[in-house]
Amino acid sequence: MKVCRLSIANFRGVKSATILLPKHAVLIGDNNTGKTTLLEALDLVLGPDRLNRQPPIDEHDFFQGKYLAKAADAGGEAAEDEGADAQPDAVQAEAAGEDGAGEAAAIAAGADAPRIEIEVAIADLTEEQKAKFGDYTEFWDAATDIFYGEANPAGVDAAHITEALRVTFHGWYDPEEDDFEGKTYFTRSLTESDTPVPFSKKDKQVCGFLYLRSLRTGSRALSLERGSLLDIILRLKEVRPQMWEDTITTLADYSVASDPELGISGVLESINTALKKYVPKEWGIEPHLKVSNLTREHLRKVITAFIATGEGSHAAPFYRQGTGTINMLVLAMLSQIAEDKQNVIFAMEEPETAIPPYAQKRIVHEIRKLASQTIFTSHSPYVLEEFALDETVVLGRDDKGVLAKRAIALPDSVKPKRYRQEFRTRFCEGLLARRILVAEGVTEAAAFPVVCRRLSELKPDTYSSLEALGICTIDAGSQNSIPDMAELYRELGKRVFAICDKQDAANQALIEAQVELLLMHDEKGFEDLVLKNTTEEALKRFAKLVDWPPHLTAKYPDVEASASDALRDYFGWTKANWGIADFLAQCSEAEIPAWLREACIAVKDTCAPAPAAAEGGEAPIEPGAGADAAN
Repeated sequence: MKVCRLSIANFRGVKSATILLPKHAVLIGDNNTGKTTLLEALDLVLGPDRLNRQPPIDEHDFFQGKYLAKAADAGGEAAEDEGADAQPDAVQAEAAGEDGAGEAAAIAAGADAPRIEIEVAIADLTEEQKAKFGDYTEFWDAATDIFYGEANPAGVDAAHITEALRVTFHGWYDPEEDDFEGKTYFTRSLTESDTPVPFSKKDKQVCGFLYLRSLRTGSRALSLERGSLLDIILRLKEVRPQMWEDTITTLADYSVASDPELGISGVLESINTALKKYVPKEWGIEPHLKVSNLTREHLRKVITAFIATGEGSHAAPFYRQGTGTINMLVLAMLSQIAEDKQNVIFAMEEPETAIPPYAQKRIVHEIRKLASQTIFTSHSPYVLEEFALDETVVLGRDDKGVLAKRAIALPDSVKPKRYRQEFRTRFCEGLLARRILVAEGVTEAAAFPVVCRRLSELKPDTYSSLEALGICTIDAGSQNSIPDMAELYRELGKRVFAICDKQDAANQALIEAQVELLLMHDEKGFEDLVLKNTTEEALKRFAKLVDWPPHLTAKYPDVEASASDALRDYFGWTKANWGIADFLAQCSEAEIPAWLREACIAVKDTCAPAPAAAEGGEAPIEPGAGADAAN
């Protein structure tokens, strides 16, 4: 069982979206792209307890906050607002009936009012689901994303056909009730039945969808609140705690602070005496303190588990434990849920929160192993590493609110073995960044970020670190790989820059076709750029700090006297070990080569352009000006 397709219209920041999902998926994208919106949409359709919330939606759940019917113009026709208020074809006025009357009335009252529509398609149904939902199942072709009414449609490869169920949520504003409504239906009933058939809470429980919000799941995991992990485990084990009446009776018999020596009972008695001046003698029992307001809903919120950690026996509420401990507790409870109910769809936000890398990987690995489907959102490369490329869903949303999935196509220069052994972690970091700097080799990839960081420390008003600009540096491995690597990230919607040595005209043209800013110097190597354009004083100072290897001390007995030549050999020897980056990290602004200083400014101006200079003032540095200035 898995969610194979999710379609959204007019929900939160998403005007429209149709996303195909693999069996296991990690959703990644910029902040406010729509990752959480997808999970919230799934919860509206499949979450058993989601529609218990009243109202189930509010103004802010509608795209651009628009939920009222469009105002009519002078000619009596509604003003055209293409896109924002358009209705999906499947959203039609259903015939009035016990289940659809409220929605049909709302449609009649405001035919042009925007509505939220979310459709979820569930494939690979279990035998239990096929038996329960048989009247509404369809047959989905995974190769073409087409639904059929029969199992073996003519001309279609049967190997790609699987029995599936579509479920649709409708959310709307009811002007007669002056409130928001939301209901979930079997999708086929919307077009094939006189009255739409609700997809009930018990129907949703059969689907086993569980949404774990990053901010709420741990804080109430071991409480008895509805929808908590403990509550879910009890329901799966069919345990119904018959404890409420006994607990309420016990608490009702317990009077707090009744001892006169405490002074509270005397104050309450004086209040009672004063009160009887204004009320009848039949006022009843005098005021006294109780533990709670004595309702089972109140008890659900306040009863929680206590845990003792470390040495000693003192126990504290579980939510007062460390964040990492709480998250590991959540993992343990999730594993129990998955073991008790084999068909579970886990949707989980940011499993990396306050958890070390090894534990992040373990959480993802364990949940993937136990669940029939997992859908994560994450900003951690350690989480992303647990997913194959076809399980990585890169999301992008345009300025019209259309959310789409971007395809990942590795360049030919990145073979599967290289991806697994050396490229995967850095590639995942790039997926999480907004901007990418493709470096020709390991020296540029290590040194240029250090230069920008050092300059930003020395003069923050002029320079900025790459981290502050949201730039991830990627080592292309060679100059010939720069165009392919830049194209990979550009196709994923990233802003891409490049830094390299002097290129021939052909390769320079290939790079410029893929990047927004090319930083190219005229030296044969980055080491030459630095050694030829720094100061002798800086070289000698750094030479004193170096722990020289034996073979270089033998070659250069007096390293200070031969600082430039000795450091050239040293930088070559430490090429992959940050040697030249360490040198630049201890330089003053004047000791850092002018080309590097201007390159840092060019990157900053490209990411965050400076205000236009006043007439007669100094013009801002254009992207690439640093390279020209160094020639």
